[in-house]
Amino acid sequence: MSTAKARSAHARAILGPELYERLPDTKVLLVGAGGIGCELLKNIVLVGFGKITLLDLDTIDLSNLNRQFLFKKKDVKQSKALIAAQTAAPFNPNVTLTPIHGNIKEPQYDIPWYQQFDIVLNALDNLVTRTTLNVSTVSPNQRQRHFQFAQFAQHQVNQSTASSGVKIARQLFGEDEDATGELDAAEQQGENAQEIATLRKEAQAFNSVRTALRSTSPEVNCNAAKLAFQKVFDTDIKNLLLMADMWKSRSPPVPLDFDSILDGTFNLRDEDKTQNGVNPNQAAAATPSTSSVNGNGKAASSVTGLKDQRRLSLKENVELFVARHVQAITNRLAARLQSGNETTIAFDKDDEDTLDFVTAASNLRSTAYGINTQTRWEVKEMAGNIIPAIATTNAIVSGLIVLQALQLLRRNYTGMRNVHLQYKPAVPLSTITLSKPNPGCGVCRDTYALVLCDPSRALLGDVVKGILGENNEREVSVYEDKRVLSDPDWDDNLERTLESLNVTRGKFLTIVDEEGEWGTISIGLSILPPDHPVDSPPYILPSPLPQPQRKPKLPPAESTPATPPRTSRKRSLPIDMNSDVIDLAPTPKRLKPTTTSNDLESPSKRRRLDQDGLLLVDGPGELLDDVIVID
Repeated sequence: MSTAKARSAHARAILGPELYERLPDTKVLLVGAGGIGCELLKNIVLVGFGKITLLDLDTIDLSNLNRQFLFKKKDVKQSKALIAAQTAAPFNPNVTLTPIHGNIKEPQYDIPWYQQFDIVLNALDNLVTRTTLNVSTVSPNQRQRHFQFAQFAQHQVNQSTASSGVKIARQLFGEDEDATGELDAAEQQGENAQEIATLRKEAQAFNSVRTALRSTSPEVNCNAAKLAFQKVFDTDIKNLLLMADMWKSRSPPVPLDFDSILDGTFNLRDEDKTQNGVNPNQAAAATPSTSSVNGNGKAASSVTGLKDQRRLSLKENVELFVARHVQAITNRLAARLQSGNETTIAFDKDDEDTLDFVTAASNLRSTAYGINTQTRWEVKEMAGNIIPAIATTNAIVSGLIVLQALQLLRRNYTGMRNVHLQYKPAVPLSTITLSKPNPGCGVCRDTYALVLCDPSRALLGDVVKGILGENNEREVSVYEDKRVLSDPDWDDNLERTLESLNVTRGKFLTIVDEEGEWGTISIGLSILPPDHPVDSPPYILPSPLPQPQRKPKLPPAESTPATPPRTSRKRSLPIDMNSDVIDLAPTPKRLKPTTTSNDLESPSKRRRLDQDGLLLVDGPGELLDDVIVID
């Protein structure tokens, strides 16, 4: 058996001759060449999908190499799409790979571009781009061709402290954020002059530090690192302490004194003199972190010599930041600027110098504010936004994607499944059948159409009227993403061109019925064909026109029985209409039941009558001379 036949023998036996013969002509678009994208590309190449287009915007980082096996260390900083295609191509010489280093949100990737593919595979981990891909592929003749993997929940990490170190690095070594113009405008508008003067003074002090770091004169740059330290961790904190109201309900920060820290006389607030049982001024350089490392809390204690897992003392952080020798990180970054090879330096988790600077800066700020310091590895995780990923999980998910894609190619829609990974070793996978399109889904519920147009000549009103039909007088609102372009009470934009509204190729117009009786129409825009007549309208409408579904009316709510009116027991007041005076008679009292003689002769009744000065007699013969008879 030849090599080519041996390569395809197992796939042919599993898939069957009919499906296998269709694979070489199947056009697949794979978006994303990261953790799942690398596994997925390997799978579809080995299965034998003949024409594969791989699109990714990202470049390779050093931290990708532990799980993205198509890349090597020599490939760092290069395009993921290009390198992945070069590495995967020898797996199957019968496959044509077309790599694209680009952004899926660029306008040339519109609906007609997607329509050239039979299957679109989504290996993205960004919600915005995933949504863009969803909307672009749910279009005429594309509704059944889009398959994507389930998104896994990402562990949220508190990044405020590490982010502050990145911000300090950007302020000192990044682009100059000149606020002079904003301060001048604020002064002209009558803002507080004293506050503006204070801001100007702070800006000038920061600019002097930036100038010193970039100066090639030894007299100027010799103390640049110390100036940066004193500005950020001493002067700025003292200015914040002047705002007394800010610290009424929280502990104030402590300014860091450079000289006293180095000579060991600096003291923090009493409650923060020890951290994790160790004095921050005297902590040993080799003190390991007790926090989790790669998911194992015991790992740090057994590798005390690893640089990334050491928790530095306050003095060590100061020495790393500003020591009086060339090895200080601030001096190293300043030397890179002074060489002229770099005008600005941005934080990169794989850049040793910037990572050291952010580690030192964030730990110094944490100490000043009473926050626990971090190891170099912990800062790298937070500032670099590294989400732990497991290569075996990527392999499982990418394998499931290929299985579902084959079902899609067979048009066996009833055989497709949603598959979920779960934390049950005995049953690691659970499957459910696909649900029908959900009328409440933000993507599925709309009616989609494609309009080819020249945005520089096509008017918004003409396109909307053409989609709705000449005789349709429905009141609608028109949106582009979240922007309102027109509504029944505001139609100023209807006479403007699409280009003037920044509605061009690759974007979507959304037409919403104001009465809520009809579904929404989403219109994807693309360019006119080259042979479109110049004297024709600058757009081509879809034929037939999109017909949105009428929304079902909700059944009327069941009416509750009315409460019967209460009959009043009061007599109506007679009113003399010829008189201007209305006599408000007192409300008649209810008649009391007739009392019997037995009741009146009871001891308690007789006692109450005696207290009221009344005498109860049995007959006229018992009347006394001083008694008044009440009839």
